[in-house]
Parts: sequence; C-alpha cells; structure tokens
Amino acid sequence: MGRSMSAVATSSRDAVGRRLSCQDVEIEVGGRSLVRRLSLAFATGRITAILGRNGVGKTLSLHTLAGLRATRSGQVLLDDVPLERWARRARARSIGLLTQTSEDTFPSTALEAVLVGRHPHLGFWDWESGTDRAIAAAALSTVGLEGFEDRDIATLSGGERRRVALAALLAQDPQIYLLDEPTNHLDPHHQILALELMRDKASRGRTVVMTLHDPSLAARFCDDALLLFGNGEWLYGSTSDILTPAAVSRLYGVPVQELRWAGGRAFVMGG
Repeated sequence: MGRSMSAVATSSRDAVGRRLSCQDVEIEVGGRSLVRRLSLAFATGRITAILGRNGVGKTLSLHTLAGLRATRSGQVLLDDVPLERWARRARARSIGLLTQTSEDTFPSTALEAVLVGRHPHLGFWDWESGTDRAIAAAALSTVGLEGFEDRDIATLSGGERRRVALAALLAQDPQIYLLDEPTNHLDPHHQILALELMRDKASRGRTVVMTLHDPSLAARFCDDALLLFGNGEWLYGSTSDILTPAAVSRLYGVPVQELRWAGGRAFVMGG
C-alpha cells in the first residue's frame, strides 16, 4: 500500500492547466502487482520524478498515465473525467509523451519528424501550415539543433535523435508533459538542457512527470517524487521531504550517502 507524505500543492495556475490525477490505480504485469491503489494528483506548475529500480513499473506507470495502457483497477482522470472518455485528439492536445526510445519507421528529415508533434492541432484533412513549420523549427533550435531541419534522421547520432524527439514534444505543446527517461543518450550538457527546458515549462504552469534513474537530478530539478518499490508499495511527497538517504537506500538496495552544499545536494551510491 502506498501513501502520500504531503498534500498536493496548488497555485493560481491550477485553474488554467489541465489536471491529471489517479484514483486507486493498480498496475500489474504477468500477474505481479507492481503498484497498488495509487491515488494522487499532479499539480500544475510542478515537476514530479518517478524513481525506482529497473522492473518496478516506472514506464508502465507513465504509459498508464498517458492512457496507453489499461489499469487493472482504478481510474486515471484528466480534469476529473476518466481518460478513456476523452476524444483522442483532445487528449493528445492535453497530454504529450516522450517514450524511452524512438523508432524512425519512415525516412524523414529532422523537421518532418518534429512536425509530427503538430498533428493533434490539425484537422483530419489539414496539412502543416507555415506557422506549424515555424513552431517545429523553433523547437529544433530550442534543443540546440538549429540548422538540422533538412538532415536525414538516419544520419543523426543517438543523442541528436533524442533531442529531435524532445523537440517534437515541445512542438506538440501539451498541458501535461510525460517523459520516460528524458536524459537517455544525452551527454551531461544536454541532460541539463533538457531538464532546464522542463523546469521552464513548469514555471509557465505546465505539469511535468518524468521517470529518472538519478535521484540527484530529481533533487535538483523536481518538486515532487513518486518512489516505486516494485511490490505494490509506493511513496509520494515533495523531494525535500521524501528524498532522504534512508529512502533512497531502500529504493535502490544500496548504501547511499548524501552530500550537501549551499543551494544543492547529491546522492552518492555505495560505500
């Protein structure tokens, strides 16, 4: 059984942004219950990190929040309405998902790949407008890929492809950002850039939920954390309260030390 350590924070922006929440959600795979009775609301203007070992249900939880996977029981709600009752286009305008890996099924340029993010905003028979192309080009520039518009996706490095996928999410411009390991394949500079972009989105009233492996990054960039232990148990609260050496040690099954300095902290595994 899980529990929340803190009340969900609210702000004046809550009435503007979409509200994502879940009630008594249970997530299982292969007959194994990974998350039991998950009940919480993700406040607008805040970033939540989902942390835990491999196989505890981080990706499954994120896909469930996105509506890509049915719950065993319970409901995921968007503005207090069950997710399945939302029209797909309206849902896609509200919720954007960055998957852990991206597959380039068809040959395309970087700009064409980013334009996919504009599809929820187009009518069934509509083509991308000049405005859509400008938004996609601006998104590429935001992730440091200005001038890559005509580059074939197949010629890009893994990190560059990851940044193209992030640009597509930025072009989609959802109310709620769900990101599965957004720092995958990125060098330290671009890891920080990606997380700072999400910090900026939260500051503008968007809701951000991301899976991470590094509790130090969670402590630095995230307001709240959802810890998944893989046996159905979970723990949710502000990062300042919930990310303690004892909790992180239990989460990952290794000794953890916390280093603190003025304005920051980090967790060191082992020893």
